[in-house]
Amino acid sequence: MEGYTRQIWLAVATLTLLAVSAVADDVLVLSEDNFEKEVGQDKGALVEFYAPWCGHCKKLAPEYEKLGASFKKAKSVLIAKVDCDEHKSLCSKYGVSGYPTLQWFPKGSLEPKKYEGPRTAEALAEYVNSEGGTNVKLAIPPSNVVVLSTENFDEIVLDESKDVLVEFYAPWCGHCKNLAPTYEKVATAFKSEGEVVIANLDADKYKDYAEKYGVSGYPTLKFFPKGNKAGEDYDGGRDLEDFVTFINEKCGTSRDANGQLTSKAGIVESLDALVKEFIAAGGDEKKAIYSRLEEEVAKLNGSPARYGKIYLKAAKNSMEKGAEYPKKEIERLQRMLEKSISPTKADEFTLKKNILVAFA
Repeated sequence: MEGYTRQIWLAVATLTLLAVSAVADDVLVLSEDNFEKEVGQDKGALVEFYAPWCGHCKKLAPEYEKLGASFKKAKSVLIAKVDCDEHKSLCSKYGVSGYPTLQWFPKGSLEPKKYEGPRTAEALAEYVNSEGGTNVKLAIPPSNVVVLSTENFDEIVLDESKDVLVEFYAPWCGHCKNLAPTYEKVATAFKSEGEVVIANLDADKYKDYAEKYGVSGYPTLKFFPKGNKAGEDYDGGRDLEDFVTFINEKCGTSRDANGQLTSKAGIVESLDALVKEFIAAGGDEKKAIYSRLEEEVAKLNGSPARYGKIYLKAAKNSMEKGAEYPKKEIERLQRMLEKSISPTKADEFTLKKNILVAFA
């Protein structure tokens, strides 16, 4: 049983990587098999040599994906990447000794030159346009940060059904400009969470709000949870991971920096304890534990109550369809997650899969 559960968790991790890869499908994935078929041919190519565990690579990933999306239709330029953990010999061939390494391969050449500039989508786009002779404009997706003003501040921030993080900024503030890309990533990571709002307010324009909430420097971040609309100072770090950890802890969410549900999503500890008894029991005893599960679920509120219904359905199907049900259903959900599905469906299937692991 423990061995199988471990296999399931490994499968879950693999699926998470697949989900992230699906987001990055505008960047061509290279290997020993296709490198020379794609690079050094009739297109110039910018290639990122990276390692999956590399922190700097993870930080570059969304910028590089934005670059790939912008140049997707460019006929004379290719944006690509190589996993150096998986393709060590290929990375060694091109002298890669640190990650990420970005190299430009001119059209018709396998002799690269190393990119040494800033690792932002804007700087990379300027470089690729210069080297590739293109004039591609960087695609700017719509913002997921809610813009506040006098017209909507109270309606959004003081909504007792929402947890709201607010950045009070000034347009001329350098630190605010530096924070802006990270703050956008935070908003994107939690855009599927209906009860979490990531917002900002131009406090230079709306000075009354800055005064009301004691804002004297920029940027100032305040958290307005459901239970405290007076606001709390956010004193945490300003890296994406810091914000994600803060919101998950304060709001009870389970998202990673890419907005994917983590393996903890949907898990209710009090129900997991009963599931262990349920698995070990047989016959009438299993039915009695199912009744106890129903009683526990009835005590839950909010999201845990929704997760509880999934627990009950999994338990009922396990009784009706046999002990192999969890394993078969997890495998079915894995197949579904590997397909192109909406973020809403991906969340739904991930929650079910996470909970079913407890029954496996």
